[in-house]
Amino acid sequence: MATYETEEKIYALATPYYPSALAIIRVSGEGSIETLSKVFSNGERLLKSKSNTLCHGYVLDGDGNKIDEVVLAVYKKGHGYTSEEAVEITMHGSLPLINKISLNLERIGFRKALPGEFTYRAFMHGRLDLTEAEAVEEIVSAKSEEAASGALERLSGNLSTAITVIKEKLIDILSSLEVQLDYAEDEILEDWVYPEEEVREIISTLDRIIGSYDASRLYAKGAKVVLAGKTNAGKSSFFNALLKENRAIVSEKEGTTRDYIEAECVIKGLPVRLFDTAGLRDASEEIEKEGIERSRNLMREADLVVYVTDGSDDNIPLQDERMMVIYSKLDEKRKGEALEFSSVTGEGISDILDAIANHLVGKKGFDGDISIESERQKDGLSECRSILSESMAHQDVSVDLMAISFQSAIRSLNSLIGDVSSDEILDNLFSKFCLGK
Repeated sequence: MATYETEEKIYALATPYYPSALAIIRVSGEGSIETLSKVFSNGERLLKSKSNTLCHGYVLDGDGNKIDEVVLAVYKKGHGYTSEEAVEITMHGSLPLINKISLNLERIGFRKALPGEFTYRAFMHGRLDLTEAEAVEEIVSAKSEEAASGALERLSGNLSTAITVIKEKLIDILSSLEVQLDYAEDEILEDWVYPEEEVREIISTLDRIIGSYDASRLYAKGAKVVLAGKTNAGKSSFFNALLKENRAIVSEKEGTTRDYIEAECVIKGLPVRLFDTAGLRDASEEIEKEGIERSRNLMREADLVVYVTDGSDDNIPLQDERMMVIYSKLDEKRKGEALEFSSVTGEGISDILDAIANHLVGKKGFDGDISIESERQKDGLSECRSILSESMAHQDVSVDLMAISFQSAIRSLNSLIGDVSSDEILDNLFSKFCLGK
């Protein structure tokens, strides 16, 4: 894996490589403004431009011919996304023009940026800590409004602030321990007392943040929901009703669905990959048997299995936490005791959608407050919690051993917000970003 080089001037397309009205190319690095001025029709004005201002003109090729009319957003050192000297070139979104300007930038000394290199530079210059840097990519890849909102809060620093507050409390505890270590035993007036109540409060805060992980991941990456049941139970009708289109064939003939059908939808703000599967029965035909086996495999991998029955199924599988049962026919005898729907009138579907969302995220602790979706953050917070729980369980150990425990807990938090010494770890983290970020 290539290591990022912060001494070089870099460029990258910050918008999709697709024909559009406008496109933006970013450049960053010391000397970027002066270098760019050599191929800009208004070079003198660009050199004299103040930070956070716009400059209109044309990008020129090596012979002084116009390539495209552009607007340059100028950022002097200490300003802008990377905190380096930088310019954002807004141009027409023509692919040939994008290619021509890109080659022109390389000709005058800019290197094409690696994935995540702009955000890496923002981190290295103190513009962002690691939790905020990760939030940048989480916003870009968010599949729901809730995921984007949570990532924006992290980018705004709410997670970083919460971690810093916990860290400061642990530093205060460690300081009281180090006082004991700095003096001879006969000089200490009182024995050190383990601050159990304060540590419990810290663990409670960590639990709340860690508890948001599963729900945040679902909102960010989406959930896999599988519709299962016997043949002709109403699965395809429910599938079509959710999508509000006739994606699956509905027929009175058994075995119509021989393979699964997949579609994406949003349920109560949660992005969902919805699967309509082959009806479960003892089939003799090889193709249908293969479809049923694929259905069972999907059920094993699903975040939630919605078992659809018309009420005639006497062998509904035992429910576990990943399964809910719904009825495809309204029945006064079940009213209020089961989830039912009508594919004709739509009655009951709204209640079922509420139940699906509750099954997926209702018990996972997502409250829209401080949340995480990064596995790295989850592991670091969990490590801190484990160390503190261990220290609480062994309060009678020596002061020096207790100090080591709290030092380890503080280190686990430091690694979350930026105290990472390994270039390999940083390269791996930022390489997952898209180009232009």
